[in-house]
Amino acid sequence: MSKAIGMIEFKTVATGITAADAMVKTSEVELIEAQTVCPGKYIALVSGDLSAVKAAVDVACTQYETQLIDSFVLGNPHESIFPAIYGTTNVEKISALGILETYDAASIIEAADIAAKTAIVDLIELRIAKGMCGKSYMLLTGEVSAVEAAIDKAKAFVGPKGMYLDSSVIAHPDKKVCESIL
Repeated sequence: MSKAIGMIEFKTVATGITAADAMVKTSEVELIEAQTVCPGKYIALVSGDLSAVKAAVDVACTQYETQLIDSFVLGNPHESIFPAIYGTTNVEKISALGILETYDAASIIEAADIAAKTAIVDLIELRIAKGMCGKSYMLLTGEVSAVEAAIDKAKAFVGPKGMYLDSSVIAHPDKKVCESIL
């Protein structure tokens, strides 16, 4: 039994809520987050055993495919994902700052997992479509070369999905910028 997370992202609220209901009725998963995000899309994030999460996400994607924007299942997600999602990450110093922005919610979580597993970096924040007209971004920090490697790997993942919007790496950002982020 391995811990996993999965997410669905739908074009409409009605389909999203219906799909979330189907997910929790299909298998033993915990509904971590389910909500409307800009511009009227709906996301649901579940956790549980890998097979249960996969079954739940598969049901939602199959039954409501016409309204689906994106989905994922991550087995053994990086431990820094949840603090970054909930804004509880404790980072005291930013050496280099990496930023990656996507057009959707689901791909930013996958990109963050890949980035965190690529190099020694700390995820600072995952902003998932809230107040961003459906776009999402991640902020991470570490040594310059580690941040560059993490952002490059995440960008390479998101790009082929058509969800990549923009990214940058700032070596030694100004103190005022760091204070506004932390």
